Amino acid sequence: MAFRIAFIFFLAMSLPNNLGWYRDVLALDWTNLHYRDVYDIARFGSGLTFFGNTLFGSSLLGYAPWIITLLVACAGGLVWTALVRLRKADPADYNLLYYWLRVVVRYRAGIGIIGFGFTKLLPTQLPYPSLGLMNTNFGDLTGQKLYWLSIGIVPWYEVFTGVVEVVAGALLFFRKTTFLGAALLFGALADIVYVNLAYDGGVHVYSSYFVLLSAFLLWYDVPFAWNLFVRERFTVPVYHYPDLSKVWQRWTRYGLKAITLFLFIGVLFYLQVVNFIYDPYKQPAQRGIRALRGNYAVTDFRLNGQPIPYSLTDSTRWQEATFENWSTLTFKVNRPARLDLSNGGGAPMRDLNRTFEVTGVAGGQRVFYYDADTLNQTLYLQDKVRLNGPRDDAPGAGNPGESGTRRKERAKNPNAISEKQWIPAPARATIGDEFTKVHPLVQTTRRRRGLVEESKPAERKRMILRYQTTDGQRVVLTGIDERKDSIYVVLDRITRPYALTESTLKAGRYD
Repeated sequence: MAFRIAFIFFLAMSLPNNLGWYRDVLALDWTNLHYRDVYDIARFGSGLTFFGNTLFGSSLLGYAPWIITLLVACAGGLVWTALVRLRKADPADYNLLYYWLRVVVRYRAGIGIIGFGFTKLLPTQLPYPSLGLMNTNFGDLTGQKLYWLSIGIVPWYEVFTGVVEVVAGALLFFRKTTFLGAALLFGALADIVYVNLAYDGGVHVYSSYFVLLSAFLLWYDVPFAWNLFVRERFTVPVYHYPDLSKVWQRWTRYGLKAITLFLFIGVLFYLQVVNFIYDPYKQPAQRGIRALRGNYAVTDFRLNGQPIPYSLTDSTRWQEATFENWSTLTFKVNRPARLDLSNGGGAPMRDLNRTFEVTGVAGGQRVFYYDADTLNQTLYLQDKVRLNGPRDDAPGAGNPGESGTRRKERAKNPNAISEKQWIPAPARATIGDEFTKVHPLVQTTRRRRGLVEESKPAERKRMILRYQTTDGQRVVLTGIDERKDSIYVVLDRITRPYALTESTLKAGRYD
């Protein structure tokens, strides 16, 4: 009975539960892959969700689908038991089913954790903090953000965690090293589960998913390990393998294993290297204006022509400003802003929707992405926090839980406009197309499609500012802010010494 329930449960937990996954795989452009194409093959939803992702109206910390799947597995186990009573089952049948179930689980765990691990091996999942984040007060960061940054500031440790996860996944592709891979995976991911629960990291369900799968794979070896390590007795593990001695069976097995290794280790590693160098998915790929990059003190600020003296309590005057290496302007003002509590992934096909710079950050720190018309020295800036929430940053746009009335209201909102509506045609021609401005290696079919999906009208706060500078030591900004007020800002470059040593391993090239 336990085996029958476990068979149904772990099979359901190892296979994709969404028809969209199969549709997306069939729609892939295999001649022009983006790393997310292969990554999403490895990372898919599983389990049974007859009641959505809730049970009795509660998500149960995100584990509701697990419980639903277990309940269905129990019911299925009872039906299975009733059916086998009609005929006497051969124990060999269960050994064969157990073997193939372990194959499915170990390959599921292997490809999943390798996809997860490569984002750490080439550190993009937890990026090194931007200047804007470095300038944020410690107390203005959420616990989740502090944890992510604490790993991001030591990228070589992040690389180590990626090595552990990738090695664990690779070991699971081979029968003789399954125990080693499962033990390594269990130890590494159990720690990540607890860290995410303690820091409210947001990925505790997905990490505990691998703990569950690795625990299942270890279960068979527990008696042997106990006999060897605790009782200290000579131990020979016994495994039941099916007969795969026929030529076609051997070549099919070797061929499928070779394809898996090639795709999820060879191809995915290459695509992740390209992503790390040219298009790190949590920070913009577009280069910022070189002359503007750096930290600035706001020495003069005028609102509608009226000078506003420096004040830590004023709700309109900027206190400090930063231009990142990429196309982002960060400034601090004593005015609350919407707090984004997501993990900072956003929708990675478009620079504007990469939200790691702003997620988990409070204290009046504002982050604006800009498109630069360098011919007329004009910046078209958009707040990286959407007014209708981070859920709308997902590819395809639109909040799935949004009512028809809300959609109509948003359509009428003057802020829900596209770039074509607020950036003049001559400026758009100078700015250029985001797709063609990135490196040719990341001009993929997925990115092209994603840019179209993520460019639908949205509610954002926007500014249009002209900039004047000679050598970047002083920058003068004039124009219209997000509240349609006229502003005049003088920025003088400052050098801020940080106690944190600058990293030797940063994602992205902005030369």
